[in-house]
Amino acid sequence: MEKILDIIEAIALEKNLSRESAIDAFKEALTNTAKKLSSPTSTFEVMIDPNKKTYEINKVITVVKDDDEKLYTEIMKEGKTQEVESDSFISLSDAKEFDESIELGDQLKEEFVLEDFGRTASANLFKELEYHIQRRIEQDLFEKYKDKIGTVMIGNVSRIDADENTYVEIGELKGVLTLRNRIKGEKFKHGDTIKALLRYVSVDPRQGLFLELTRTSPKFLEALMAKEVPEIEDGVVEIVGSARIPGERAKLALKTDQANVDPIGAAVGVKGVRINAVSAELCGENIDCIEYSPIPEIYITRALSPAITKSIKVDQAKKKAVISITSDQKAKAIGKSGINIRLASMLTGYAIELNEVEGIAERAPETTETMEAEKTTDTSALADLFK
Repeated sequence: MEKILDIIEAIALEKNLSRESAIDAFKEALTNTAKKLSSPTSTFEVMIDPNKKTYEINKVITVVKDDDEKLYTEIMKEGKTQEVESDSFISLSDAKEFDESIELGDQLKEEFVLEDFGRTASANLFKELEYHIQRRIEQDLFEKYKDKIGTVMIGNVSRIDADENTYVEIGELKGVLTLRNRIKGEKFKHGDTIKALLRYVSVDPRQGLFLELTRTSPKFLEALMAKEVPEIEDGVVEIVGSARIPGERAKLALKTDQANVDPIGAAVGVKGVRINAVSAELCGENIDCIEYSPIPEIYITRALSPAITKSIKVDQAKKKAVISITSDQKAKAIGKSGINIRLASMLTGYAIELNEVEGIAERAPETTETMEAEKTTDTSALADLFK
């Protein structure tokens, strides 16, 4: 085991693991190997000199009172709990038999040499080192991808199982897109490149570390919009809320604090190029963008568009809104299979009740006549230009 530290550094380089993590794994492997070769109740201290590339293992025994409970510990043996003497502690009276100057709290250290146990030590150390290195690699990957939760991942489909679960290769890990996290009607085949939102980083006893992906979450829509719309990515336009029925229709509430920015126009893009790109990724899902308002009455009314409402009463305590609407607008408010009113309720957080009233709703248009009437006919201010 003379060059063991050189081997550890080589493993760290090969596995893309930091030198510190590899050294920590080596320390744990040494400690566990020493316990297997001596006693599970023993305490060991490992010291490593990275410059000399040497290591030392010491068995540590702490001096305690004669009646201290720590002198005995419980272990599992043959399926039964047994109380045994602890190798990590020694009573003061027993310690004084070796040295009268010993006091409570002192630690007695004895060097533990693995080489004395021959091949048994080597075999145990190899198994322990392999296990702890793998745990460190998984921990690093877990931390790396945990920071990416809520972001869009891109990967290639590797296989699809009998339960329609789609397995996607993403970097060093495997992603799983279950049937319920897939947009209804979409199908993938081996080799397809797909985008999905990272929902969780999970550990399974059989699969190990894997990524749980989704294409149905409203957060996926928001993440796609942020990638497509620079104003959202930069924080100029904020997505306040979103609601969607995957593959069919979605609503986004947008706002901005800058007076010269139109949040709806920014999200839609010139000739709808931005919103259409996101819609295409979501299997043609229709996306409605509305401007957020902190006033519930206005917010709910906008969320019900394209329907035109007559009046609205809001109970903020009960989170309920009663909307008066004419018969010609009721179908628009409800939408096909109730999709519009469901999305409006999901977006605003209010239970919406429609109350049909008589009449025909009319949206007051900005007519050419009105605009012309507002224009001045006094041209005297321009006279100086023609002198």
